[in-house]
Amino acid sequence: CVFNSTELKDIQYVFSNYYNKLEIARFDSNVGRYVGYTEYGVKQANYWNNNPSIIGSRKAQREAYCLTTVGI
Repeated sequence: CVFNSTELKDIQYVFSNYYNKLEIARFDSNVGRYVGYTEYGVKQANYWNNNPSIIGSRKAQREAYCLTTVGI
């Protein structure tokens, strides 16, 4: 979570996927979808972006995880 203020609209949730210490894909709540950084990561990001349950759960993580840790 990246906190710019305590308001939910200003909190950014970032979830990165790594393989062999190389970031292959990342979900960014500001973008609202996965972005791939390698050839394999692009394929995985396309798969994840086309699955509404995966995207929905990542979007919900911003509220569930970040909002509860604002005070910490």
